[in-house]
Amino acid sequence: MESRMKSKPLKRYVFAIILISVLKTSSSVTHYSIPEELDVGFIVANFASDLGLDAETLSRRKIRLDTIANKKYLDINKETGELFIVERIDREHICTTKAAAACVLKLDATIENPVRMFNIELEILDINDNAPYFRRDTMHLDISESTPVGERFSLNNAVDPDIGVNSIKTYYLSESDHFSIEIQTGRDGSKFTDLILTKALDREEQASHNLILTAVDGGVPARSGTASIIVRVLDTNDNAPQFDKNSYTINLTENSPTGSLVFKINATDKDEGSNSDLFYSYSLYTSEKTQQTFSLNPHNGEIRVKEIVNYEDFRVYDMEIIATDKGSNSLNEKCKVKILITDMNDNHPEISIKSFSSPVKEDIAVNSVIAVVSVSDKDSGENGQIDIHISDDLPFALKESSDNYYELLVSEPLDRENVPEYDITITVTDRGNPPLSDNETITLELLDINDNVPQFPQTFYTIPVMENNAPGALLSSLTAIDPDLHENQYLVYFIIEKEIVNTSMSILFSINPENGNLYALKTFDYEIEKEFLFHIEARDSGVPPLSSNVTVHIIIMDQNDNTPLIVSPWRAHGSVVEEKIPRSTDKGTLIAKVIALDSDSVHNSRITYQFLHNTDATLFSLDQYNGEIRTMRMFSYRDSRHQQLVVIAKDNGEPALSATVTIKLSTVETALKTYADMTEVPLGYDIFSDLNLYLVIGLGSVSFLLLITILVTIVLKCQKTKPSKAAPPCRNSVISERNSTIADSTLVSNDAYWYSLFLAETRKGKLVVRQPVPKGARYVVSSLPRSTGLTETSDSAASTLQVGSDIFFFFS
Repeated sequence: MESRMKSKPLKRYVFAIILISVLKTSSSVTHYSIPEELDVGFIVANFASDLGLDAETLSRRKIRLDTIANKKYLDINKETGELFIVERIDREHICTTKAAAACVLKLDATIENPVRMFNIELEILDINDNAPYFRRDTMHLDISESTPVGERFSLNNAVDPDIGVNSIKTYYLSESDHFSIEIQTGRDGSKFTDLILTKALDREEQASHNLILTAVDGGVPARSGTASIIVRVLDTNDNAPQFDKNSYTINLTENSPTGSLVFKINATDKDEGSNSDLFYSYSLYTSEKTQQTFSLNPHNGEIRVKEIVNYEDFRVYDMEIIATDKGSNSLNEKCKVKILITDMNDNHPEISIKSFSSPVKEDIAVNSVIAVVSVSDKDSGENGQIDIHISDDLPFALKESSDNYYELLVSEPLDRENVPEYDITITVTDRGNPPLSDNETITLELLDINDNVPQFPQTFYTIPVMENNAPGALLSSLTAIDPDLHENQYLVYFIIEKEIVNTSMSILFSINPENGNLYALKTFDYEIEKEFLFHIEARDSGVPPLSSNVTVHIIIMDQNDNTPLIVSPWRAHGSVVEEKIPRSTDKGTLIAKVIALDSDSVHNSRITYQFLHNTDATLFSLDQYNGEIRTMRMFSYRDSRHQQLVVIAKDNGEPALSATVTIKLSTVETALKTYADMTEVPLGYDIFSDLNLYLVIGLGSVSFLLLITILVTIVLKCQKTKPSKAAPPCRNSVISERNSTIADSTLVSNDAYWYSLFLAETRKGKLVVRQPVPKGARYVVSSLPRSTGLTETSDSAASTLQVGSDIFFFFS
């Protein structure tokens, strides 16, 4: 709609000036007529000239024009007396009521000196400055689709503030196949229209109609206004429900869970509201079995499983379903549904054990039949085809003997000791999708046969036995293992007879035949017997019996059970050794040498020497390893002439054993040559001197006498039946351990078969030693000097003579 305050073209203003008329009446009312919407400043008339006033005096006489409703539309130019427009004038705004009477503004003009009042009437003439408009831009009409043709519907009128020819002249309706309008004129001349239905409505075809109604006025140029008419077609229940198809075929797998959706049937109704709300139901042609098996949701048409369906019981279900709307005059439609039950693999294959042999002997032959089984499956087709198998790890195989019958065979040799029994699981699987399976487990027990030889954990036993053991002491438990069972497992132990030096092993040892405990029957002495080697056999009680043996090595362990025996310096039992030495003996001179023997083993026979008593600790020293007693300084006049030394010889055993010897030394003033002085010769001496020649002659004489003594001793020894084990009465000699050096002069023996016997000794350093000779043993014998100063002799100075089982050593 156009604005009512719109400016007009210039030619309209000129036309308005021509229309202005000045009317003078007896009541002194000045009347002017002007069109509305003139521009501000437009001169309406020369007010002064129209009233015969002097324009030059208007300012002095203070002419003024009153306002109307606080608005001043016109004013008077005090210089020229012209009446002009101060504010744009809108006739429709000033004259709000639309009537046939003219729209007039009444003004009062006042002038002083003298005071005069003039009445002015200004008639506002209408122009077509307003377009028609509807109070409601959109009109809504609800028309039932069952409304008959020709039905009339009142529409809202359009409004035009203009009057006369500028007001509404006619209406127009947009193109429509179903509607038209009819214009009517009221008593006041206003125009209104009715909407007429010219063609029957169908909501399902077109639910609403959008129309445009246009109102046009009679102005030049004409103005118009529009309104939208929305016709909503109301539904009537004139359409029956429609299914997508007249019949449905549905495949359903048997054993579908209860409540699972089978199918959702769908019907549509073109109507709306309650006329399109549908509910579903079974018709009378649907069987009770079908209605018990399947449920039908009346609201959404879902068909669900009500009870478990079984292909083997019922394969086809027919039903008729009715869809009915909820209109006042309800309409319905029917359709048929066929449910085909699809077979599924719902039957597990079955296994039946027809025969089974258990237990069986472990030596059962390969390919022997131990069981016969049959298989079956209620399903058909691939669901009924069965595959049978057992674990590949088992020594068995399945072989089909006839239709659905299988034999269980032994495919590999069996061994009860490895696997005493077999849990054989036979599994059958059909070829359905998914496949179903079943299994049956049978337990095959194996009977034992005597097929295993008793086995000792070791092939060789080394058993250490401490000497001096108590008779009957348990040495070890030699237990064999036989994996067989029962009598095949019961073992008997015994010693395989063997004689050692005419002595049977059964006299020395005993074994418990039931548990293999080995006992010693006598007390062993390491110095006499060091080891034993024999065999023990374990034999089972099977038929025939099987046996095996093991080698036993008994090693006798040494104990420190022998006290060291002091053999040098020699003395009678309980007596004290007395020696004389020159008082002028130099520092470091060898005075005596203590030698002790121990019959124990190497570890226990290691001898160390210590002073137990020493009259003057600053005068003598003792080597703890070789027993040499030497002077630490020369004798002084203050030293006593008599010195007493007590030497203890202690072995290395635990606890240690020891022996002591007392040596009394007496110093003499005579200058005696020591043995060391006699043997220590300067490097540059002449071996062919007179002194050496005398010595050679003397040594030869001594050797001859020594030989005569040895021969006499041999004759005496041969007359004795048994050698004495007592310590031999010899002095200044020692028999050393094999491989020891002559210079060491200390004899340590680890051989339990011999003892040192000193048969004779000369007062001049000659001695004869008799010693039993063990097999393969070698000995080195050295001589110790007496107090005459003799030093150790080398092995080159000794000669030997063996008579019978004795060996004689000659020293000079």
